[in-house]
Order: sequence, then structure tokens, then C-alpha cells
Amino acid sequence: MKEFNSVNDILEFAMNEEQQAVEFYTRLAGQSKTGDMRVIFETFANEEIAHKARLIKIRDEGTYDTPLEKIADMKIADYTVSVAITPDMSYHDALVVAMKKEKAAFKLYMALADRAPDPAMRNIFLSLAQEESKHKLRFEIEYDEYVLREN
Repeated sequence: MKEFNSVNDILEFAMNEEQQAVEFYTRLAGQSKTGDMRVIFETFANEEIAHKARLIKIRDEGTYDTPLEKIADMKIADYTVSVAITPDMSYHDALVVAMKKEKAAFKLYMALADRAPDPAMRNIFLSLAQEESKHKLRFEIEYDEYVLREN
């Protein structure tokens, strides 16, 4: 696992992760065969752009004190089967992809928090994990409302 020597190392790593998410969702938007799916993936990409901008602001202003809060976990991502990413994937499948991606990011930041050499770095990773948990919850709520309730 990557070693971090400073808060800036953490922020650069996190910004890179957000940029990869932007590129991932942008690529999916470009491959989408329907306008609706393109809009959905573009929305996901724009959210990741906003997350990266927040990290840049934290880096530039030197403030990163985010109060930690308990985020609900509906655990829907735990019980969905991974799906193949295809140009004509359904909204259902897109939500599964997004939930699983956010869950993976959450787990990464929690693992990094466990390995952080000092409390400041640990708190940054916990804050980043919290953000990813919020994203996953958003997708789980969407999945619950538009997929599970329809069945």
C-alpha cells in the first residue's frame, strides 16, 4: 500500500483518485447508447469534479477540518452482483457500478486511515472515507427508490 509522508501527499493521492473517477464516468458517458444514460454518467463525473475541487481547496487553504459523522449504510451494494460495464447498460446496472465503485473508494480510505502515521493524516482519510460513504448512500437510495420499489 502507498506510503504518505505529508498531508499534501494524501491530498494529491485523493485528487488523483477523484480524477480517475471523473475519467471513468466520462468514458462511460461517451460509450452510452442512450441520452439518458449519458446524462447520468455525466452527472456522476461532475460530482467527482466537485469532490476534486474541494480537495484542491483544502490543499490551497490548508484547512481540512471536517466533522466526522455517522453515515447510514443500506448495504445494498453488499448484496448486488457486479455487472459488466457496457455501452448499453441499464440505469439499474449503472447504479450498481456506481455503488460498488464508491464502496471500493470507502474501503481504500478506511484502510489508509488504519495505517496513518499520525492523527491528522488519519482524520483526513476518515473524512475522505466519509465522503465516499455519502456517495454510496446516495446511489443506494436511488437504487432503493427506482429499482427495488419497482419490483
